[in-house]
Amino acid sequence: MGVQAVVEAALSTVADHPVEVTAAGRTDAGVHAAIQVVHFDTQAVRTERGWVLGATTNLPPQVSALWAREVPEAFHARYSALARTYRYVILNRTPRPALAADRVCWIRDPLDENRMRTAAAPLVGEHDFSSFRAAECQARTPMRNVHKIDVERIGERIVLTVCANAFLHHMVRNIAGVLIAIGTGERPTGWAATVLEARDRTKGGVTAPPGGLYLAGIRYTPSLGLPSEPSDPTMPL
Repeated sequence: MGVQAVVEAALSTVADHPVEVTAAGRTDAGVHAAIQVVHFDTQAVRTERGWVLGATTNLPPQVSALWAREVPEAFHARYSALARTYRYVILNRTPRPALAADRVCWIRDPLDENRMRTAAAPLVGEHDFSSFRAAECQARTPMRNVHKIDVERIGERIVLTVCANAFLHHMVRNIAGVLIAIGTGERPTGWAATVLEARDRTKGGVTAPPGGLYLAGIRYTPSLGLPSEPSDPTMPL
């Protein structure tokens, strides 16, 4: 049973009627959500604390309700979002991961995060990201506005953070694949810009594995008072 199904089952128990949720975004199999936002309609009257505790009690250990807010009727978890943030976590060391085996992308060859950071800079802004979208992507347009890209080394981890108005299917994983090839020295720093300009997926690199990818933040109008990002999205919450 998928995450949406177990969330709907838990909320239905609390509401005492069937509940259908709409999520801010979907994640591929193997991808993690450090935070997710869903909305649902209900006539049930519960406190915000009651919704959180009741839902969590009925959820499996791998899923937790963090907060609940009453929102205006026009609110939509997906379409009201102003921006989303994804983080891709790379474990860069010779020994393979153990406890984090399904939570990071393991690269044993040394990575130069400075080369990766320089290479990522041309991707900021509004561009045609056809070279970074999966063949099966169903988005109506490949145009996306990337607000920022950060590449940071934290000990043995390299964290790629991408914030954009919206994302294409496999977009972050394809960006990560290109930057990893640049970080190892396999490709020059200008390759990311060359791939972007080609507007052709076949000109890009391999798609990085899903385990290192986290949906880490969803931003809405501040007046709604909705939490934005977890304190440390590089770690399982």
